[in-house]
This record gives sequence, structure tokens and C-alpha cells, in this order.
Amino acid sequence: MDIRKKSLEKHYEWKGKICIKPNAEVSTMEDLALAYTPGVAEPCLEIQKNPSLSYELTRRWNTVAVITDGTAILGLGDIGPVAGMPVMEGKCLLFKQFADIDAVPICVNSKNTDEIVRTIQLISGSFGGINLEDISAPRCFEIEKQLIERCDIPVFHDDQHGTAIIACAAVHNALKLVGKKLSEVQITISGAGSAGTAIGSLLSEFGATNIIYVDKFGIICDGDESLSPIMGELAKKTNPHRIKGSLKDAVCGSDLFIGVSAPGILTEEMVKTMNYDPIIFAMANPTPEIMPDLAKKAGAAIVGTGRSDYPNQINNVLAFPGIFRGALDCRASKINTEMKKAASQALAMLVGDELSQDYIIPSPFDKRVSPAIAKAVIEAAKRTGVAGKKN
Repeated sequence: MDIRKKSLEKHYEWKGKICIKPNAEVSTMEDLALAYTPGVAEPCLEIQKNPSLSYELTRRWNTVAVITDGTAILGLGDIGPVAGMPVMEGKCLLFKQFADIDAVPICVNSKNTDEIVRTIQLISGSFGGINLEDISAPRCFEIEKQLIERCDIPVFHDDQHGTAIIACAAVHNALKLVGKKLSEVQITISGAGSAGTAIGSLLSEFGATNIIYVDKFGIICDGDESLSPIMGELAKKTNPHRIKGSLKDAVCGSDLFIGVSAPGILTEEMVKTMNYDPIIFAMANPTPEIMPDLAKKAGAAIVGTGRSDYPNQINNVLAFPGIFRGALDCRASKINTEMKKAASQALAMLVGDELSQDYIIPSPFDKRVSPAIAKAVIEAAKRTGVAGKKN
């Protein structure tokens, strides 16, 4: 049966992929008095005196809000917040499955940046962390920026940073396999939206010096007066040799292609113009920028996609559960760059001696992943002074 048809049938059967289960027994009058009135007044009064006790006396310590405005849903685009609920529920399911985190799907019916920020800020006291999901660029950048400034809990736009953390881990291992250094390679990133810009930014933090961005209008180059202010800032930090033209021009001589853009835009002929042992991460879903068999036929040494039916799947479930597990466990006030770098390094190191062309990144079902990332995140949070717990 076609996976889409089967999924629809299962969703009718499930009637929701998550549910709430009680953590306290209520079967007697004493149970009722302890869990609710009159006994519940005592923890309320304790939290009133010291709000941080909400992490000790409620489930806040292990609860994340998964929030969308429905404008960039999983390759479907702007289908609206209510239509995006199945995706948000799916994300919450993964939080529970891979990191035992209780996550709540929240769909905000607004496209106004200030309204969305204010809404999330007002409800943030109910949660230990905020996972922003499927919010279109460039609004997603400003929404995340403002929330980080206004909230005292971690705010994380997974489409940006989760993708970047995993992609950088894959890049690290792929370059190790072909014997190249990140500081010396030419990197072409197709797609200058939330994922593409975050990948480039994190690669730069790791030492990349030659990144060329390409969007639907061509290579992003400093001096192009048609660029928006955001793209203009990006142009100043990238494309050091001021290459101009199309994707074809950007790819020529590149060592690494990272695609977070559109299906079928990278051709075999383009791959053949890349440097020796080229690496291709074609992550457009469900159809990548080039199919793996075609990329390898054209000479690619290593190929990764976002799909589960090919080796080297770059899947966000590898990152966000462990990142939030670590951030919640040390009660971090934010998820900073050092924590993201630590997560990426921990993920890359899990591959170890098994590193090969078809195994540069762990499987999402590798049970080592979430604990390893959580540990690295906690250590980085403590090292950078954003951890709230001393133990």
C-alpha cells in the first residue's frame, strides 16, 4: 500500500498520536485531596514564593511546547496552523519516544510576528522549553531572536539548528573519510532559507571559510543591489571570491554540495565539474536535488539525503530529542552556539571506526544518540554559564 494512503488510514485509527496519562493515582478521597483541593494549595503557595519551584512541583521540568504558525509545513508550505497539527503531534511523539520528554503541540493562528512572539512569551511559564517548528523564513529568524531575548527558557527553531547540527556532523565525518579539511574546501549551499543559513553559520563556527550560497535567483554575492537586507548581510559573510552566476557556476570546483532547496536541480553534469571526491548532501524532501544513484554515477564519493530509504539519512530526530533532554536536565536558560557545536561533535563521534561511504551518521534508532548528545549539551551549558542546576 502507498505509504501516504496507509498513513492516512492510521491517523483515522489513532485519532491523535499522543495523549495525557496521569502521573498520580486518584482512586480515593485522600488521593483527590492530595492531588487537588485542598492539598494542592500548598505547592501553589510555594511556587508563589519561589517561581523556580515550578520545576520541582509540576511537570514543567520535562515539558516542551512544539509551536507552529503553519506557514512552512514539511514541504507542503503554508497550509495553515490547524492543518499542521498532525506534524506537530508527530514531533511530540518523537520527543517522547527518543528522549522521554512530554511535548505539547500548539498551533498559533497568526502570521504577525509580534502576535506570535507575544503569544509564546505569555504561555512560556508553562514549559521548560520552546521548540519552534515549520515557521517560514525570514519571519522565523525574528521570532526566534525576540523569544530568546524575552524568555528565560530554551527556545530552539529545529528547522534551522537541528538540521545544521546533523549536517555538520555528517560533513565532519565525510571530510574525514575523503581526507579533506573543512577550512580548505569550497562549499555550495543550495537554499538560503532557515535550514541553509543555519548550516552555513554552524559550518563557519567550525572553521569553514569558503561557502557559496545559491537561491532561486542565482549565486548570492556581495554588491548585488537586488538583495534583501537579510541576504545582503549573508553575502558579506560568504562567497569570498565573489563568484557570480547560477548553481552551475557555484558547483564548479566545489568539494561539497549541500541542498536544502528543490528537487532535481543538481545534474550529473554539474557533479562532474566538482573537485575530486565530491560530497553530495541532497536533502530536499521527498525528492532530493539529485538522486543518490545519479550522483554516484557522476563521481560523488559520498551521498546523503533526507530520506530513510537511502544510506546517510540526515534526519532531525537525531538532534532535537537529545538537545532538549540535555537543556531540560541542566535547566539551561538558552541553547547557545557552544551547545549546538557540542551536540554536533558528539553525534559525529558515535560513528567511530565503522565510518564508511554508506555510514557517516548514526541511525535515528541508535539508542546511544540521545544520551550522548544530552551529555555533551549539559557539559557545554555548564561551561558557558547557562546551566541553572549546579548538580
